[in-house]
Parts: sequence; structure tokens; C-alpha cells
Amino acid sequence: MQELSKGARLPLAQEAWSSELQVRLAAQGLALDVACFGIDAAGKLVDDRYMTFFNQPATPCGGVTVTRQGNAVDGFRLRLSALPATVERVVVTASIDGGGVMAQLAHGSLGLNGEDGLSARFAFTGQDFAQEQAVMLGEFYRRDGGWRFMAVGQGFNGGLSALVRHFGADVAQDAASQPPPPAPAAPSISLEKRVEAKAPQLVSLVKSAGVSLAKVGLEAHRARVCLVLDISGSMSALYRKGLVQRFAERILALGCRFDDDGDVDVFLFGRNVHQPEPMGLSNWTGYIERAIDKHPLEGDTRYGAAMAAVRRYYFPDAGGSERKTAHAAQLPVYVMFVTDGTTSDQPMTEKQLRWSSREPIFWQFMGIGKGKKSKSKRLLDFADSDFPFLEKLDDLSGRLIDNADFFSVASPDEHSDAALYDLLMTEYPGWVRQAREHGLIR
Repeated sequence: MQELSKGARLPLAQEAWSSELQVRLAAQGLALDVACFGIDAAGKLVDDRYMTFFNQPATPCGGVTVTRQGNAVDGFRLRLSALPATVERVVVTASIDGGGVMAQLAHGSLGLNGEDGLSARFAFTGQDFAQEQAVMLGEFYRRDGGWRFMAVGQGFNGGLSALVRHFGADVAQDAASQPPPPAPAAPSISLEKRVEAKAPQLVSLVKSAGVSLAKVGLEAHRARVCLVLDISGSMSALYRKGLVQRFAERILALGCRFDDDGDVDVFLFGRNVHQPEPMGLSNWTGYIERAIDKHPLEGDTRYGAAMAAVRRYYFPDAGGSERKTAHAAQLPVYVMFVTDGTTSDQPMTEKQLRWSSREPIFWQFMGIGKGKKSKSKRLLDFADSDFPFLEKLDDLSGRLIDNADFFSVASPDEHSDAALYDLLMTEYPGWVRQAREHGLIR
């Protein structure tokens, strides 16, 4: 076995890059998450599908796949010859899972395993780093028609988001200009560890939400999260099949990332508006079924009444009425608003959206129907849409700032976890920037 020092380069024999090569990470003293980036000649991610990690376990070509030790990803299996010619480098990275800095690492190593076992190893300790929360450990790169490996060991102060920005992986412009969050002075209990202790089934969702937030520079962002659910009779099948419960769990995971207490405030609306107890790590199992048992489905659908109730809860001074001047708060409110039909109080809904544009509250509308939003072009195809009114709200005039976004799905489980969280962060980062500029967020 060959021991590699930082900066060392190792040519790979042809049989190594034409067969299977395993890259394994071992670390003690910190919990680390690993990710692998397929990089082009310009030094940028080839496309989002070539960021390989726990929630996206393989590249489309199968050239990189994750390996696991129990439930944790501990490295990658590489078939370098399977990678497209556009991939010039394959970069292996690690970021801290939770609080802490790389200086607190006891020791770690990145090993290369071929058919004959461990062939090379790059060892490192916390003394090699300072306040970084992520590190680029090593990279495979093309040279003279073959592949080589280099031990890198370069740290990043901004954690996963810094890595994502470094490789140009769909980072919002406004978020990219913000400074990285400060490094904690001492180790803290990992969010995932706390979720694992109380709700282990949600760990993967919480991690997936964290990756999407890191992509837009919001991994340290704090907000209150509110889930508003349509309980009109037409939603019956979605509740009965458990689709609303599973969707609520995904929003709870986002709430865990945004708010330390992990609770999500819930509002139900049809003809009337109801507010059951918050959904959290202690009561999430079967939460929706219990809420519907207490507040059965009812006729009518009134967006405006629900929005007024939400505003009264978070900003009682306005009482759900018109606000003439901007109102500031320490924490903004992210509202996930779910419906499968139009509303009977359209004028009130428009007023609520305009009035709330002077408050630190963002409305993410999701319609369950046929209209689909194009993620790449940010266009709407509503020739056969069930939600022309929600389309109108998305571009409503007369607001201080744009405080709403809308997309529709055929079913609440249409998107993968990663795709859903990316979709939920389409316009919110831009709203956060505007809200700060207008003094809505202190």
C-alpha cells in the first residue's frame, strides 16, 4: 500500500480505470458526509446529476455510485471508463454533518481500493485544518489519455454551500454574494443526531432538505414554517391514501432545517379555518389522520380566510387586515399552501396577498392538478391548467415585493425528495434578499 501526502499524484493503471475502483472515507471525532462532483474542463459541475451523494446515489452513466456502511454513505464505487468525455475531473469531498469545525477531527483517511485490496491511502488529522466545515479530499483527473489521482486536502470555510458554489452547481446569485456563516466555536449536537433519536425515519428527508438549502446559500437560514392544507371534500382520496401525511413529513423535515425546535404550524381550511397543534418530532406519526378525525373534510374552499388566519397568528397587530407600512420581524415565515381546487373568495385572497407583501411572510402555493411549472425555463404551461387563479397570484400586481410562488403537481408524491426541495427553493432565496432590502427581516 502506498501512503500519499497532500499534493501527491498517483497514475492509475488502465485496469484500475476500466474496472471497479472503490474510494472509502474513514473518520473519527466528527460525523462527515461525503459527496462526489463530476467536473468539466471549465471547473464546473457537468450538470446537477453528477453531484453524487446520499440522496442522489449514482450518476446517469453509472460511473460513480455511493457505497454504504449501514445507513451512512462511506465512499464511492468508480468506473472511470464509463464517465462521459465531458467529465474531466471527479472530486471527492466531505462536509461536517452538524456543528463543529474540521480542526476538531481526530483523524481520517481516504483509501483507494482495487481488485487486490487497499492500494493507496491519504491520511489527515484536524491539525491539517482550522475553522473549515468542508474539505476537498482528493480528485481523479484525466491526463495523457488516462486517469490520475491527486491527494488535495483543501478546506472550505463555508461548508457544503461553499463547495457547491465553488463548483457552480445551481447557486442563486443573491445567495452566492452573501458571506459564509461563521464557524461554531465548539462542537454541538448534530441536527441529524437529534432527529435520529426522536424520528429516525426522517433523517434522510432532513439531509435532503439541507442539501437543497446549501445549493442556494441558505444552510444557516432560520425561519418559521407553516403548512396550510385544503380539507375540502375533493381532497378525500389524497388523505385516505396517506399522500398528504407523507407530504407533511417532507415539510416537517424542512421545518427542522429552518427552525431549531423542529415544529411546523398547521392550518386546515375549507369552509372554515382550523389550527390543530403544531406537527413536530414527537407527534408526526399519524399526525394528519388525527387532525382530519378532529376536523373532518368540509365543503367550500376559501384561500383568503386561511391566509387571514395565518397572518393573524404570526402578526396579530394587523389582525389580518390591510397593512399600510412595512412590518419587520427577526424570523420570516415560510408558508407551504396546498390545495386541489380554486377558491370562492378570490377578491379577499388577492387582498391578503397584497397586504402581506409588507410582512416577512412568503407564500409557496402548490396546486394538485394538471398545470406543470418548467423548472429550467421558469415558464408556466396552463393551456390545460386547473389553477388559472393561482397563476394570477404568482404574478399579482400591487405588492411591495413578490411574496409568492406557485407550481402544480399531478400528485403530492410526484417529485423525488431532492427535486421537491429544489422546487421549494425556486423563488424563496430571492424573496429573502428583497425582504431584507425592504426592512422586513431584521
